Amino acid sequence: MSTSQDPPIDLLRGLTQPRVSRRRMLQAGGLTALGAGLAACSIAPARKAGGGSGGDSMWGQQRAIAAFWAEHAKPLGTLNFTNWPLYIDVDPDNPNVRPSLDEFTKKTGIKVNYREDINEVDTFYAKIAPLLKAGQSIGADLIVITNGVYLTKLIANDYLLPLDQSAMPTFYAQASDLVKDPSFDRGNVFTMAWQSGITGIAYNPKLTGREITSWQDMQDPKFKGKVGMFGENEDMPNSALCAIGVNPETSTEADWQKAAEWLKKQRPLVRKYYQQDYIQPLTQGDLAITMAWSGDIFQAMASNPKLNLKFVVPKEGAPIWTDNMCIPRYADHPRDAMIYMDYVYQPEVAATLADYINYITPVPAAQQIFEQEAKDADNDDDREYYQNLATSPLIFPAEEDFARLHHYRVLTEDELITWNNIFEPIYQS
Repeated sequence: MSTSQDPPIDLLRGLTQPRVSRRRMLQAGGLTALGAGLAACSIAPARKAGGGSGGDSMWGQQRAIAAFWAEHAKPLGTLNFTNWPLYIDVDPDNPNVRPSLDEFTKKTGIKVNYREDINEVDTFYAKIAPLLKAGQSIGADLIVITNGVYLTKLIANDYLLPLDQSAMPTFYAQASDLVKDPSFDRGNVFTMAWQSGITGIAYNPKLTGREITSWQDMQDPKFKGKVGMFGENEDMPNSALCAIGVNPETSTEADWQKAAEWLKKQRPLVRKYYQQDYIQPLTQGDLAITMAWSGDIFQAMASNPKLNLKFVVPKEGAPIWTDNMCIPRYADHPRDAMIYMDYVYQPEVAATLADYINYITPVPAAQQIFEQEAKDADNDDDREYYQNLATSPLIFPAEEDFARLHHYRVLTEDELITWNNIFEPIYQS
């Protein structure tokens, strides 16, 4: 008989897999542990030990999840929340105070222990995976993980709890279509979006001398030595696939080779392959044009409008990524985590977060909050500030931009080796 913190893995194994989709979630590792009997439905039925239909087993698994959440029906009054640095609102007079968390505690009685322990997703995964594999708590009830290889591994290895779908009414009422039923987690079985961002092009019009509209502008010899690219294995390759007119989500190995050739052709023009250190060279004029994250450019411009930087979603398309709230298995306070996850989908709360974070909010109604703040402002500075938030395409992208956005390619373990062999030499040598 399972303990309250350890839902029976044999029962969970089939239930916790999203249906086969463009992102093919099971392709990113842990495949053998999950078996090959996938069905094209929201859950993957498993065979009962004593025979019987997969459908019967499927409903048994659903009952097991329902029983788990029934056992955890009441919050315990504590939430251990682990996030990335600078990724939640803070009091401008006291950086140790986070108003939205204090308000959550006031309204729910749940005290939040907030930590900024995630600096790189690969190192964070390497830290928590051995604990989860050993059936131990990682000391966090809620974590924020970007869609991609490591979120896929967390799901495929049964390291996340399936969410209590009956406890997500605000999410289903307020979430944008972008984050409902995402291709990397069909049915939001494991995730609810925290914020999203676009990987596109940032540029200095004074240095480019023209408007930038295309990834092909990144190959203009005019910008030799003033081009910035990301030196990593998700944004750079997926952006290159967009550049050659291929949807990354459905790309083939032949497409990867063509994208690599595009990157090799560009390489003599590149000043540096950056990690998260591209903003300073961009703002000081060392770069004329660079790959960039949408929120970074909004923040840079908000800090110094005189920079006159621009961000564009190239006409060929661009990657979009989502940082997702999820509950690790063996969490000590899973109900408290569920309450918080749904809470942040209230438009007022989402607006508070977007006001500070400046990435794409998962709650479109937050825009109306900013519009009202602008109308109610009693001075020109506040009015302009909230108007800029409400009209920013980096927080509320236009429909034509959404139509050109693509999620990352999800890779099997074998594909990942091939992918790395193709793209890593471009920026590592």
